[in-house]
Amino acid sequence: MLSGDQSVIELREVQKKYAPDIVPLENVNLTISKGEFVFLTGPSGAGKSTFLRMLYKAEEPTGGTIIIDGVDLSSLSKSQIPQLRRKVGVIFQDFKLLYHKSVFENVALSLEVLGFKKDQLANRVRQVVEGVGLSSKLHRKVVQLSGGEQQRVAIARAVVNRPPIILADEPTGNLDRKRTMEVVTLMEELNARGATIIFATHDETLFKNTHRRVLYIKDGKIEER
Repeated sequence: MLSGDQSVIELREVQKKYAPDIVPLENVNLTISKGEFVFLTGPSGAGKSTFLRMLYKAEEPTGGTIIIDGVDLSSLSKSQIPQLRRKVGVIFQDFKLLYHKSVFENVALSLEVLGFKKDQLANRVRQVVEGVGLSSKLHRKVVQLSGGEQQRVAIARAVVNRPPIILADEPTGNLDRKRTMEVVTLMEELNARGATIIFATHDETLFKNTHRRVLYIKDGKIEER
């Protein structure tokens, strides 16, 4: 259940250290409210991916507390981690797709592991693939798609189970301007439907004139811009 203050992501004195002189996060305190769309930016290697990975428990903080949807992540057992990840859709820069499987098969995989019935699964997959503009390529192998199309498959796979939180790790890093803006528009549509989104990017043009919240990460600190 959500906590009463409607914060969906909270960090309290969070630290991450790989070595004494490699500290991507140092005593970070941060709250992101339900339904927010937040840009996360900073120099390459500053810790954007590390920050996101800790939110779905792919990495552990060295210290501090991370609370997602009212749950302290340190309290989760290994068997409870899949339950967390049902709430958190992750869009990777390198896509992490099954390239010799079809668009349908890639997107359906997220629902198969949740035990969806076949007809219900098929309807949901078709709906979300239509939403990212790939209906005509539903049964085409991912390897046959362009980079922009592959990114849209990755987005469809991340959101097909309707997670309340979406973490996008440099989702436009390999795309041209036209495809980049298509991805941003799609993220805005998902946010308008209620999803909380953290969009990591080094592309300042995406948030230069935005009314959205912008978090800047550098030297272990996260500041608002």
